[in-house]
Amino acid sequence: MTISYDDFAKVDIRVGRITRAEPYPEARKPAIKLWVDFGDEIGEKRSSAQITRHYTPEGLVGRLVLAVVNFPPRQIGKVMSEVLVLGVPDADGEVVLIGPGHDVPLGGKLF
Repeated sequence: MTISYDDFAKVDIRVGRITRAEPYPEARKPAIKLWVDFGDEIGEKRSSAQITRHYTPEGLVGRLVLAVVNFPPRQIGKVMSEVLVLGVPDADGEVVLIGPGHDVPLGGKLF
């Protein structure tokens, strides 16, 4: 399926910094609860991610990530997920987070 550039432009992908991360043992599949700061315009948002294979909560704090910020909130178990943190699968299908390779301003939009 192909999409137009206008379709792609509707997806608001921003850079944020993980400010807090906690285990999410109540999740059906192992997951981590995340709090991500997207700067003054968007603020801090919550998410849940199945990223326990490559990441620990302690190791995530301070990390820059990309996330879709304009999906409607979605209830994931007991967590209301406000953003979708982006990643790609490794050779085993486990999520590897996507983020900028250099420090950039929070809230910067992918284009």
